[in-house]
Amino acid sequence: MTDRTQNAVSCFSEGFSCSQAVLSAYSDLFNLDRNTALKISQPFGGGIAHQGETCGAVSGAFLVIGLKFGRTQVKDLEAREKTYEKILDFIDQFSSKNGSTVCKELLGYDMSTPEGFQKAKDAGLFENFFPKLIKSS
Repeated sequence: MTDRTQNAVSCFSEGFSCSQAVLSAYSDLFNLDRNTALKISQPFGGGIAHQGETCGAVSGAFLVIGLKFGRTQVKDLEAREKTYEKILDFIDQFSSKNGSTVCKELLGYDMSTPEGFQKAKDAGLFENFFPKLIKSS
């Protein structure tokens, strides 16, 4: 496991979301301080605000890819296309490893309900499964 992957898993273990864990582990590469990275990525936790949609680890990785390859000039269509290509490659790889990029499909629980959240917690997903998703981001 790389240092960045370990940092992401440790961040999640502290109580931050998957999206926060992934972005904060790479934030220094983009001159983004940890607190700002945590704030920017916080809404994506739980499959976007606990809605069980796109996995937070995936959203965090999307933010990292955007920071690395995203365009800053409207006319830079090459950067836009490269970013989309990198995102699609990531989606393919993540889905191949995990079966989906959708939080509720990955977990088998609906995190948008208190009952689903509790079931995921009781099943040990926070200790065992979430770190696996973070590592594959």
